Amino acid sequence: QVELVESGGGSVQSGGSLRLSCAASGYTYNDYCMAWFRQVTGKEREGVATIDNGGHTWTHASVKGRFTISRDDEEKKLYLQMNNLKPEDTAMYYCVRGPRWRGCPLRSTDYGPWGQGTQVTVSS
Repeated sequence: QVELVESGGGSVQSGGSLRLSCAASGYTYNDYCMAWFRQVTGKEREGVATIDNGGHTWTHASVKGRFTISRDDEEKKLYLQMNNLKPEDTAMYYCVRGPRWRGCPLRSTDYGPWGQGTQVTVSS
């Protein structure tokens, strides 16, 4: 059974940092693209960053230079280092599995299953 469990969210002031973690289990983790998405209530989920099984990454323009995605295939963990956080980064952040053995797409419908999410709140 595939399971993704996020942790590391919280409340910080603008300019602060958080590191999100995602523990994966139940599948051959290193074969798959992995991603972080975020969602604000009432809006669609937005891709934040992706990393494929070769370690190639993509980050959304709005977080480029501030957020870094990484993965530890031995530990089956996914990370999102978030620096210089802004109030507009406030959202529920989700860890999600993408396709196997190929690059990471950008549509949320190409991903699953999803973790339960971890809330990030940035105050000004």
